[in-house]
Amino acid sequence: MTSPGTIVEYLDGGKFVCARVTESHAKRLRIINQNGREVNLPLSRVVHFSTRPLLSSVSREDTLRTLKETSQKRESLVGQINLEEIWELTSEANDSSFTPTFLSELNFGEEASDDLVSALLRSVFLDRLYFKYKEGKVHVNSPAQVEQLKIQQEKEQKREELIQFGAENLRRIQSGAYDDTELDNDCRSCLEIISDFYLFGNDAKHSDIARQILKIAGLGRPHDPFQLLVKAGIWGENENIPLLRQELPVDFSLEARQLAENILQQGTGNLRDDSGRIDLTHLKPMTIDGASTLDYDDALTIEAKGDDLLLGVHISDVAFYVKPGDPLFLEATHRCTSLYFPEGQVPMLPRHLSQGICSLIQGEERAAMSFLILLSKEAEVKQVRIKPSIIKVARRLTYDEVDQLITKKDDWEISTLNDLRIKFRNRRLEAGALLLPFPDVNIHVNGNSVQAHLSDTDTPARTLVSETMILTNQEAARYIADRMVPGLFRAQGPPRKRVVHGIDNDLFLNSRQRKMLSRGELLTQAKTHSGLGVEQYTTVTSPIRRLLDLLMQHQLHSIIRHQPAAFSEEDCKDFSALLTRNLARANSVKQQRHRYWLLKYLEARRGLQLEALVIDSGPKRISMLLTDILMDIDLPTPHGSKPVPGSTTLVTVAKADPLENSVRFEW
Repeated sequence: MTSPGTIVEYLDGGKFVCARVTESHAKRLRIINQNGREVNLPLSRVVHFSTRPLLSSVSREDTLRTLKETSQKRESLVGQINLEEIWELTSEANDSSFTPTFLSELNFGEEASDDLVSALLRSVFLDRLYFKYKEGKVHVNSPAQVEQLKIQQEKEQKREELIQFGAENLRRIQSGAYDDTELDNDCRSCLEIISDFYLFGNDAKHSDIARQILKIAGLGRPHDPFQLLVKAGIWGENENIPLLRQELPVDFSLEARQLAENILQQGTGNLRDDSGRIDLTHLKPMTIDGASTLDYDDALTIEAKGDDLLLGVHISDVAFYVKPGDPLFLEATHRCTSLYFPEGQVPMLPRHLSQGICSLIQGEERAAMSFLILLSKEAEVKQVRIKPSIIKVARRLTYDEVDQLITKKDDWEISTLNDLRIKFRNRRLEAGALLLPFPDVNIHVNGNSVQAHLSDTDTPARTLVSETMILTNQEAARYIADRMVPGLFRAQGPPRKRVVHGIDNDLFLNSRQRKMLSRGELLTQAKTHSGLGVEQYTTVTSPIRRLLDLLMQHQLHSIIRHQPAAFSEEDCKDFSALLTRNLARANSVKQQRHRYWLLKYLEARRGLQLEALVIDSGPKRISMLLTDILMDIDLPTPHGSKPVPGSTTLVTVAKADPLENSVRFEW
């Protein structure tokens, strides 16, 4: 048992502390340490026991002075210890552990005193490279252990240097003393660590380093890293954070860019070398799109064939250029879709293709997949032929121009297509289709100014195009399914409850009905699509911007050219999983980005009143739809009169924070 008055040493916070024992028990000591604290210390925490006790009659003041002097003396002796030399002498010995006394005498060359032994132990605990202390013995690390520890120490030193370097540079950037032209590679690496941490939090590779850099730099608020990266010129003021968080690809690989460039350079001169491709350049196809469209992937023709009509739906033959397994195809599988934002787009295929050789540009010969659909005057499908073709678009029309031509009724092609549009739509309605037109929310960004307005999606021109595309996709699905070729089909069960019947532009009813729709599915077997009112459905009409359409275009080529299917049943199942996963990510990014810009729009309208359509009125919450930007909101049910579903009311924008993704309204 340790005698009262004995000087002991223990570790506290990694530092040696001298103390005098005042009471001794079996497993604990009552001590007073060099800092004047009285502590109940477990015996197991004691690292060193002095062999010479203090006299019990020493006063408290003298005890504290003696303890401090002893600690200082022992600390000063640490500088006289060369652990590397001691290790070299002991690492080759048969024994792998030694007493602290032996090693102290080996170092100092004299009989070991309490002070010398303590200095030796302090050095071992401070260095930890050559020796480790355990249960009263100093154990020698093997050469392999020493080498590994050296590597670890170097890593820790570099880590600490990186933290200090990063914090200093963050302070400079924050103060405006840095500009983006001065950022060297080391500084950019630090900023990359900060950006990863902002995007992925604890899942970031160097989250602990980032957290310490930010703490030392005094950047502790949640969005301080974002503001810093904007100030450093790494991110823009309206950086698309959801896109970065989902890690969706933006740039194309070098191989994909080179292949796209080669395809563009080769041009369309080889189209007539394809014996399976028919020349339809005598037709006069028209494209009908928005005024700002740059990638045209479908064109229409209409001809009288006796008492019947021949509808031509000509789709860009992207499959002719993008082959399974090539770099462009692999890029498309990574993206699965083109993404469109108010500030720009992320295409599924390089612009050499999407806006170049695959785009059905007026006056240019293009490869197409032509659906030649023979219709009765009642718009009943009598025959379908699908042929790889060569076309040349004769007319490029916008939706507004087509709406005007429909009104004038002096263009036979447009008028005939419009008549078919009405019949196609009525037939789908009779089959139970749900037409739930919702206006498009168009967002225009000019610097920090954000404007939003609604545009009708149910105009004659827009539905003319959509109805012909639905018919084409339906016939493509039938063509593939009837031939028992593997495919990917879209399906949807009946709505959980039906509140809309026929054509209805009522925003309230359509909003209620949308909440009651069954989830859509992507299957490898054709099934009914209740929402569209068709027996089977796929999509083939947008191969420039959708991977699903490109895949099905390849399957159609296989059938038409009497070749084995491009993709097997197992391939289609794999693609279904890939599309489901990647489209969910893409849709999440689109929705979050759309909401960001709506919040920017609302941020500038703080304190203003906006009209809201009441969708549901519950006992605790009122669900509403802002009628000018179609944003869903809810508020606590007010006291007194409760808004009635279907009515409109006014709400006030109390706060909107796009970066925080938060908005608050008040009655």
